[in-house]
Amino acid sequence: MRKKILEYHLDHVAASNPGQSKSNAETAFTYLFVFPPMQQPSPHIPLAERMRPAELDEFVGQEHLVGEGRFLRQILGGGKLPSLLFWGPPGSGKTSLATLLARATASHFVFFSAVLSGVKEIRQIVEQAQSLRDTEQRATILFVDEIHRFNKGQQDAFLPHVESGLLTLIGATTENPSFAINPPLLSRCQVLVLHPLEPGHIKTVLYRAVNDTRGLGNLHLHIHEDALAYLAEAADGDCRRALNFVESAASLAVDSGKQRHDTVAAAIDLTCAREAVQERTLRYDADGEEHYNLISALHKSLRDSDPDGAVYWLGRMLIAGEDPLYIARRMIRFASEDIGNADPQALQITLNCREAYHLLGSPEGELALYQAAVYLATAPKSNAVYALTYKVRDDIRRTGSLPVPLHLRNAPTKLMKELGYGKGYQYAHDEHDALVSQQHLPEQLAGTIYYEPSNRGYEALVRERLYKWRQILKQRAAQHDNKKNSAP
Repeated sequence: MRKKILEYHLDHVAASNPGQSKSNAETAFTYLFVFPPMQQPSPHIPLAERMRPAELDEFVGQEHLVGEGRFLRQILGGGKLPSLLFWGPPGSGKTSLATLLARATASHFVFFSAVLSGVKEIRQIVEQAQSLRDTEQRATILFVDEIHRFNKGQQDAFLPHVESGLLTLIGATTENPSFAINPPLLSRCQVLVLHPLEPGHIKTVLYRAVNDTRGLGNLHLHIHEDALAYLAEAADGDCRRALNFVESAASLAVDSGKQRHDTVAAAIDLTCAREAVQERTLRYDADGEEHYNLISALHKSLRDSDPDGAVYWLGRMLIAGEDPLYIARRMIRFASEDIGNADPQALQITLNCREAYHLLGSPEGELALYQAAVYLATAPKSNAVYALTYKVRDDIRRTGSLPVPLHLRNAPTKLMKELGYGKGYQYAHDEHDALVSQQHLPEQLAGTIYYEPSNRGYEALVRERLYKWRQILKQRAAQHDNKKNSAP
């Protein structure tokens, strides 16, 4: 069996990398296929659980961590593990890696779910770890699944025991540790990033599952190459999902063979594979890392005037189940932040987009979102308005509550007029071209320019207009000075 699987994988590598010889491929991938002897698991256990690798050499994927000479191989050679945080998407191997590391170091392994357990259980684990260390000189590895679900106070319960070395913590999280993990705990752990598995990795795992007696080997199934490729792609980097797919496909294939009274081994063909998958789902968490990654990609595609990238990321979010009104709100913000007065119509377009979706809902209203995205991507860009908000806020924070110049104040009472309120104010409509030369900022900020329009789109006209106005006012001021100086 090991030989069959190795040959299959080597053929796949050779086909994908024509410049690599089969001998080189064998050197690079042999470590994936060392199957240790183990008891046959119950067929009632889900396939994904039965097919967990039994040792590190059997682990598929994450070569940047488990390959020869890589981090986990190196630290295992030293015989002592540091506390680790595995950050990666579902089905990337976080739990399997933690179990393998504990087995490789002969440590006591405690599986701890942040969903089901609390601080009380931590105390019991600490007591057991102290007993094992004192009586058997044995280390304890505490694996905390979904550690990001613990609040900051609960995470603090691990700190003294990780600090003292009583517990080696291995946490698994799908959330960015920078935001989800308490900084003191984060500083005591090495963060290892796990990536979604490539289709080639998943094909290897599925082929193994179909042929190995731990998995579906006793069914003597045959899986077609196109079905294997389809399941690997549909899994979207999630190995657990892929194994669930192939388990369902195997049941369909066996049932189909019984109905036809086939005497030959059942086969998982493309029809079975598609039936098992039903509708492909995408990796997404409306409150997690992927949410922020995708909205960032959409925003930057719009800013970079790429309508193709914009509609792709928009589609990814919609299909994954993101709230369309959230996307509409972000595009409204974009219209002011990155387009501004280069195309003032952009803001109205996005407001209409939100109203259209609110009126129509999905799927009809989604067309308005696509239309708005294309408009924003192809509109001229300017962040002049966005930039001036920072300048204004900085000056206000720096100078405080500066008084309004007297000539800009209203004077509805006699006392206010006597105090000089409104004195010297020039009414623009009484002047030529409705232009007046008077100070509108507090004295300490006189001459400050906040709005610096770009030379793109409609803002180029605004820029030209402001330049002409300033030139006119400068000429009037010069003429006024000349008259004043020439007066007897």
